Amino acid sequence: MKKLALALSVLATISSPAMAEGNAEAGKTKAIVCSACHGVDGNSMIDMYPKLAGQHSTYLEKQLHDFRTAAQTGGKQGRMDPIMGGMSVALSDQDIADLAAFYASQEQKDIDVKDVPELGAQLYTNGDATRGITACIACHGPDGNGAELAGFPAINGQHANYIKIQLNKFHDTNRNNDLNGMMQDVAKKLNSDDIDALSKYISNLK
Repeated sequence: MKKLALALSVLATISSPAMAEGNAEAGKTKAIVCSACHGVDGNSMIDMYPKLAGQHSTYLEKQLHDFRTAAQTGGKQGRMDPIMGGMSVALSDQDIADLAAFYASQEQKDIDVKDVPELGAQLYTNGDATRGITACIACHGPDGNGAELAGFPAINGQHANYIKIQLNKFHDTNRNNDLNGMMQDVAKKLNSDDIDALSKYISNLK
């Protein structure tokens, strides 16, 4: 039943009316205000903020729409974040499309992570059937590049600390804008060692 729901959701995403077409050059100008946290080219130097460079444009658009919705509804819908809510609330659909196009056009800079626990590779590639943990590779792919049409983001090369923060939010259901609650279902079965190992492994993916 869950697989059917996922298939229908993906189909709806593909068949839904097209969003505004983004202009990367316009987005570059609009992104100046974002650079303090995310870097001039989307490669954040602060590990609590995500690198946006090279991320799928449709995923970036969804997150900005979700941040804006949460700000407009007092957190009843969307993705609540005090900083991003304030940044996104005044954005138009065209602004969002332009910003997404700009960041998607940038090249992500790699991170070399030392002392990556073997547990990270095991969970990412195989999951843990004994605990009902699905392998991350199933949605995010062997290289962590995700699948844009299905709505799965690229996670490779992301700051380990940012990944850790988000996995903990999914674990605690403080973030709930994931497709069919899939990330919450996985994350709630992870312990702190799992999350730490996965965060480092994913950050080291190229």
